[in-house]
Order: sequence, then structure tokens, then C-alpha cells
Amino acid sequence: MNGKSTPAQQTIGNHYPDIAIQDLIDCIKDELVIIDGDYRIRLANAAAQSRFQKSESPIGKLCYEVLHDRDAPCSVPLWDCRLKEALDSGKTTTVVHPPPIDGVNKYLQISMHPLRDGAGSIKAVAELTSNVTAERELETQILRRRHQLLALSHISSAVLERGNLDAVLRISLDIALETVNGTIGGILLLDEENGTLCYRMQRGLSAKYAEKMRLHPGEGIAGTVVQTGQPILLQDVSKDPRVHHADLVRMEGLRSFASVPVKTTGGVIGVMNIASRMPSQFSEGDLYLLSSIGHQIGIAIEQAKLYEHLAGASERYQNLLRRALSAQEEERKRIARELHDETSQLLTSLALSLQAIIGMAEAQGIEDSQFIEKLRRAHSHALHAGSEVVKLMKELRPTLLDELGMAAAIRRYAKDTLEPHGITVATEFVGTEERLQPEVEVTLFRVAQGAVGNILKHSEGKKASIRLECNDKECVLQVEDDGKGFDVKKVTGVDPSGRGAGLFTMKERVKLVGGACHIDSGPGHGTKVFVKVPLTKDAVGEEEDKGTDS
Repeated sequence: MNGKSTPAQQTIGNHYPDIAIQDLIDCIKDELVIIDGDYRIRLANAAAQSRFQKSESPIGKLCYEVLHDRDAPCSVPLWDCRLKEALDSGKTTTVVHPPPIDGVNKYLQISMHPLRDGAGSIKAVAELTSNVTAERELETQILRRRHQLLALSHISSAVLERGNLDAVLRISLDIALETVNGTIGGILLLDEENGTLCYRMQRGLSAKYAEKMRLHPGEGIAGTVVQTGQPILLQDVSKDPRVHHADLVRMEGLRSFASVPVKTTGGVIGVMNIASRMPSQFSEGDLYLLSSIGHQIGIAIEQAKLYEHLAGASERYQNLLRRALSAQEEERKRIARELHDETSQLLTSLALSLQAIIGMAEAQGIEDSQFIEKLRRAHSHALHAGSEVVKLMKELRPTLLDELGMAAAIRRYAKDTLEPHGITVATEFVGTEERLQPEVEVTLFRVAQGAVGNILKHSEGKKASIRLECNDKECVLQVEDDGKGFDVKKVTGVDPSGRGAGLFTMKERVKLVGGACHIDSGPGHGTKVFVKVPLTKDAVGEEEDKGTDS
């Protein structure tokens, strides 16, 4: 640097001698400071100087004193200073500081770029501080949605064990604990004989606690949830006056506590409690996720109990399955709508903002190639995340199914799923111009979706074909592949590993709309799925449920 010039007078070499460096760095929205090897600030942009009063200036002062209010260079347990590392290695170093930062719940990304003089010697670093809280929150939200979808899927699979209530509760509780990184929890159900809540399944609690913790509706935290039907989140349950059997709670050492209702169509039948021996371990986001799982557990419990009582009563069993599949479809639609309305739009906004920043940086003539590359990489990550969310939405509830009908949705799903894996797809649709009843369209699409999924996972084939023909009386769907096939006779039900669940669900879906499903396959002969669904007189022309927002 030229010691005779002020920071505002320093210019950009010989290319633009009339442009001041200060003007250039002031156009950067993030905080940028130039720090020498003695930890002294030599230059700061407007964003960095906005921290200080007009009468003060950070120039010439020690960075750790004026920026972080410390009397020595930054070190653990706060964080390690990367200044010396950047000076010694000559490479850019980046670190993300998690909250809390100055008491503010935000993530800061600090990048240090070595600066060389005309002789190539490193004299200082440019420290760029960016707020990346929005990116981290988006990542967290996407992961939360993914965990929610996986949890609902696993619980739905558990329901297919047909009547084993303890298995459903065990799997559901384990999934709930896994999604919030918990180790302590339990499911309490109302005893139909005496009307008290008692533990049916628990993890991490003593036998004494589980045995003695019996509550009436309105009694204690769990009883309050049963009475009101509303979830409760406590950062320290031991301090809450509503707690029942406080001695047992103290004995277990419980602090953080979340209790959500387990509901069926008849009302609240129990609660799911998740606890921790550390305070403030669960968030409102965790409570929302647990509430969704609690709702699914209620459906699962209701179905399991009905399975136990029905003992093979076909008509009532079909009503039960229809309710389960309808609930699952509604959950898929709801999650897809939330991804579309919130996550997808946020990612699009983020990508556009990054693109705009790149354009501004290029227009301003910023020559820091590493800085520009990081912006482009962040833009690429945002586009990729948006693409993954779109794929997830298509899996949940393809927009084409609602907007253009099942033929377009089946064609697009089959091609998007199989062709990237080298499997060619031939499709033919006859008489599908008119819209059918939503229930029929959803059934035919889900059957085609399941068949396509099986081709991708199991067939090892190279060709597939889909043909759908509809007339005034019925729709006939055929999905065929040239894969390795299998012995249909050996698949007689759903075993504990889940094998056969896809075929079982496929056939039951078709039965619920009065149709029939036949699967023709054999080792080395490929597989053909044949489905015939009757159409009622008013089945044509109904166009309800036109979009993901309906």
C-alpha cells in the first residue's frame, strides 16, 4: 500500500486510476475489512463502519478489540482466529460461526483472503463477513420436511402389519425420538375401562415411573393435553405448576418436555411425550413435527384396533383402508403444498438474489475471482436445492395430476423416473381426454407409480410400456417390463420385512374403487400389471381438486 495516500484515495492499479478502492468496497453489502499481520484494521467498507459512531473509526485499531470486544486475538471457546493461517498458507480460509453471536441468533460466515503486494508478498488479509442464517434455516427446513415425510412413510408401513398395535406404537415412538434426536419418551393411551392414561410404550424411563404415572384427563401435563387436544412444549417441566407426581419427575431428572395429542376420528385417545434431562432441548419446529407424527399414530392406532376387532370382516376393513389411504393422500398434498408455497419460493428467491449479486459484482468490475466463484457456487447450490425440492413435490403430489389429468401425470412420472436410468418407456393413452372422478384418477396414478417404482428397483429391465384405455364403462391400465420377473405365487402377503407391501397396497387400492388387479410374471419373463377399474355414470366430467391449493 502507498503510505502517502488515504484509504479513500487508493485506486485500482493502472486500469482505472480514477476509481477509489473505498468506493469499490463500499458497494459490497457484507462487512469487509483489510487487516495486516499485526491485527490492525487498515481499510473498512461502509457496511463494517456502520457498527461505529461517526466520531469513531476502526482504521488503525486492533481488529479483535473493536470488532469482537476482546483483549487478545480470538481463540477457543469462542472461535479460533484464522488470520495467521491465511497469512502463512497464502490460501483463503473460511469458517462459519454458529449462534449465539453478540446475543443474536444468527450464523456468520467469515472468509479471509490473503492480499499480496506488487512483489507477490502477503501483507494483509481481506476479511469478509456474511450473514448465512437464511441459508442454514433453509437447509434445516428442507431436512425437517424430509424427516417428516420419512416418518409418515415408515409409520404407514408399520400400519400394514395389520393389527399388531404394539408394533405400530414401538415403531412410531422410535421414529419420533429419532426425528428430534431424543432418547426419552412414551405413548400413553386412555384405558377404556377406568378412563385413566397409562403408558403403553416407553423408552428411557424407569419401570417405577411408567407404572405409577397414571393420570385422568385434565390432570398433569399429559392430562391437560388430552382434555384440550392441544400440544404443550416446556423448556423445564420440573418448574411447571401443572406437573403431576412431581417427585417422580424429579427422580427421573426430566427437564425439556413435549406432549402432543394422539387423535382419532373419535377424539383424543392418548398422548405422546418426548423428554430430555437437559433444559431447552426442543423447539417449536420439533413440536410441529411431533404433532404430525401424533396424528399419524392416532390413525395407526385406530386402524390397529379395528383390525383386532374386525378379524377379517372385508367390508369394514375396506372402509378402514380407504380412510388410511385418504389420510395419506391428504398428508402428501399438504406437505407438497407447503413445499411449493414456502420452501420452493424461498429457494427461488435466494437463487435470484445470488444471481443479482453476481451481476452487480461483475458490473462493478470486482476482480476477486475467488469471491465471484463462491457466489457462483452458492447460486449453484441454491438451484440444486430448488431442483431437489421440485422432485420431492412431484413424488408427493404431481402438479400435472391435478392440472392436466392422470395421463399426462403418468407419462411424465414414468419418463422422469425410468429414462435417467437407461430404461426406455413407451406410453399409449386412449379415451383419457375427459376427467374422471378424483378417486379413480388418484388410484390409477398411484398404481402406475407403484409399478414404475418396482420396475426401477427390482426388474433390472431395459424397456417398459404403459397403456391406459378408458371408455364409458371402465378404464384398463397395463404396465409391462422386460426385466427378470419373479414368482408371483411366492408373494402371498406382507412379511415383517415389508416384502410384498407394494403389491398388497396396489391391489387393495384397486379393490376400494371396485376394480381388479392382476399381476403376471415369472423368473426371466418380465412382469405385467393389469388393472381394470369400472366407471360409474357420474364418473366422467368431474374436475374437482384442480390444483395443489384446492
